Amino acid sequence: MSEFRLLPDEQRNLWIGGSWREAEGGKRFDVLDPADGSVITDVADGSADDATDALDAAAAAQPAWAATDPRERGEILRRAFELVTSRADDFARLISLEMGKTLAEAKGEVTYGAEFLRWFSEEAVRIHGRWMKAPAGGTRLLTIRKPVGPCLFVTPWNFPIAMGTRKIGPAVAAGCTMVVKPAELTPLTMLALAAVLDEAGLPAGVLNVVTTSDSPTLSQTLMADERLRKVSFTGSTPVGKVLVRQSADQLQRVSMELGGNAPFLVFEDADVDAAVEGAMVAKMRNMGEACTAANRFLVHESVAEDFAHKLGERMGALTVGRGQDDGVDVGPLINAEAVESVAELVTDAVHDGATVVTGGSAPEGPGHFFDPTVLLGVPAEARINEVEIFGPVAPITTFATEEEAVARANATEYGLTSYVYTRDLARTIRLAEALEFGMVGVNTGLVSNPAAPFGGVKASGFGREGGFEGIDEYLDTTYVALPVG
Repeated sequence: MSEFRLLPDEQRNLWIGGSWREAEGGKRFDVLDPADGSVITDVADGSADDATDALDAAAAAQPAWAATDPRERGEILRRAFELVTSRADDFARLISLEMGKTLAEAKGEVTYGAEFLRWFSEEAVRIHGRWMKAPAGGTRLLTIRKPVGPCLFVTPWNFPIAMGTRKIGPAVAAGCTMVVKPAELTPLTMLALAAVLDEAGLPAGVLNVVTTSDSPTLSQTLMADERLRKVSFTGSTPVGKVLVRQSADQLQRVSMELGGNAPFLVFEDADVDAAVEGAMVAKMRNMGEACTAANRFLVHESVAEDFAHKLGERMGALTVGRGQDDGVDVGPLINAEAVESVAELVTDAVHDGATVVTGGSAPEGPGHFFDPTVLLGVPAEARINEVEIFGPVAPITTFATEEEAVARANATEYGLTSYVYTRDLARTIRLAEALEFGMVGVNTGLVSNPAAPFGGVKASGFGREGGFEGIDEYLDTTYVALPVG
């Protein structure tokens, strides 16, 4: 087992109350390299008691942190942004190692993740209420925005730094303390980020990180505690529903960024070459392991063959391999179960009548790889159109009319992201209004932006991260009545 140099031994422990400490009983669990299944290193395996200690620290730090000047909170975030940016190569290597994405893509994630620190450093000083005269006169109405209090953040494995900074940034800016539970599969990046925030001057107890192999017990323990006031989760819809139910007893505020089943609509008037470029971004970001990934390609019947041929050429030319190796375009999927799931969906689609344009199978091991795949003639009712693929597979289904395209796009329980390619402005407006999704990308395959509100509707959850709206998730409103005569 070779140690990764970025994390000193002490930083592979729990970060609680401004100190690195071992888990209860000295328990640890292994972190694996998805490229070959080998052990990278191990980290502390936190218990429910460890989680309670972390919440103790967060609750103790909350009053002083809420009273800290907004400018100081913003400056800490700004310093953290600069530190992460200066160490982008180290963070990228760590992300690539534990998650599998290519170094180039990992560097892109570091840039994206760091921007949340910079964006919310600027929002910290823009928290404000309002003052107005009551309509009947005689009273002035004042509103004050206050931090909600200690938070629990449960982050996913697919974007180890960006999904952390997207929650930590606004919480720090708003004056909230927090306990972060990173994904068991990718804990190292969050531990490295905790060290950076400490170096940037974040006071002890404001951020606490508990790595664990038993996320359900940890979450249940913390959410049963009345001191916890906010939960933000990014992950699957089934787990999100469990957490929402658990939040009811303490009436905690919750933000849920859950599953997606993004349609990618290509109309007859679209620039097909541009649509292919956008499809490569929307589909292949993170090997398709993204909630925003284009999941269903709904293409007008008049351009479907052309689109499929060109997309197949681009996908088929990608090089699959270890993310840290030179010349690799597509890294491994996160684990063996992910490969099996993708392979099963492709097999079912072909059985239902789809044609393989390129790819279609997993290469020989070791590692958890799947060849970039394009399928044409996928029936609308095929299972691959109903579930998140979370892999490098583009299933193409045709449509004849705009009404049919919208109906197909909306025929899902999810509502996170959608993509539209058309040169008709009126159609663009109609689609933006008709599509039941929290985000619509028009003639672009990339919608994520720290300055924009990220989030979905229906089974994709609720709440927004990023943008001006992102900090509102961490603020309560107090109304003050002031009689003046």
